[in-house]
Amino acid sequence: MNIHENYPLQSLNTFGIASTARFYAEAGSAEEIRELLDFSSHKALSILVLGGGSNLLFTTEQVNYLVLKNNLSGITLIKEDKDHVYIRAGAGENWHKLVMYCVEHNYAGLENLSLIPGNVGAGPMQNIGAYGVELKDVFHELEAIRISDGIMEKFDSVRCRFGYRESIFKQEARNKYIITAVTFRLNKQPVFHTSYGAIQQELDRMGIKELSISAISQAVCSIRSSKLPDPAVIGNAGSFFKNPEISMALFSTLKEKFPDIVSYPLDNGNVKLAAGWLIESCGWKGKTVGHTGVHEKQALVLVNKGGANGAEIYNLSTRILESVHEKFGVQLEREVNMIR
Repeated sequence: MNIHENYPLQSLNTFGIASTARFYAEAGSAEEIRELLDFSSHKALSILVLGGGSNLLFTTEQVNYLVLKNNLSGITLIKEDKDHVYIRAGAGENWHKLVMYCVEHNYAGLENLSLIPGNVGAGPMQNIGAYGVELKDVFHELEAIRISDGIMEKFDSVRCRFGYRESIFKQEARNKYIITAVTFRLNKQPVFHTSYGAIQQELDRMGIKELSISAISQAVCSIRSSKLPDPAVIGNAGSFFKNPEISMALFSTLKEKFPDIVSYPLDNGNVKLAAGWLIESCGWKGKTVGHTGVHEKQALVLVNKGGANGAEIYNLSTRILESVHEKFGVQLEREVNMIR
């Protein structure tokens, strides 16, 4: 296992930001992770775990971490019962590869999460979700190494404390564990989710007469490809902001003033607003600011138009937050992790 000093990270983050790691190494096993924990402790450096590099923004020219690229791989059927199969995936596996594996084997539950960038290990941290499905809906358990002593622990759904784009790993367990594998409980008989977003319209356009998880996956891939830019073409991290949750009282006030506001009622009586609509309503969609900008097809996506540094993208996001708050009185949150 090689440990590199002053290692360039530009090719390892989807924003394409030129930043350098104080130290960098790749781990393909739990034993190698533990070796790197010892190294980081000796150097008195914190560890930054890097997966697909798709949900972070380096805001400085050098990050004073040991950057650990998690390459733990493998997709395995570990058990099944009458209704479910349990699929274990290494944290370093590509997320979409896992989804395609499950679709090909007719294991249902992940198809609405097709084409989400990144690796498996980041999924529970973020409780990734799309088109009416969240990871928590199909989650069984995960395995993670405790950074303080290298001990492996298991987390079930309750212990993960999943919320909207949230988990314990973004709160009190932040930077305290390295996820090594995730197990999903998937359905042998699919339950189709087609009412959210434009899935049904896309299925109709595709001429689908008989629903299948493969057809839903294809529809989701088509929708995402039409709206979201390819990081290989223009640097981005997908959706940069969370959809905000507000009270029904505030929503009623906003609805009177902005009748076209896009919203989704929640079971707890609150209302979720479409952050993209709020940002677009403030005039940001398609706007260029220096080397950065807001994507012309999806206002949730900030882009590196070439040569931008992380601070420029962060400053653009701040301006967007301020303008949305000024116009609507709603405070957006960044979904992307800031690395300083």
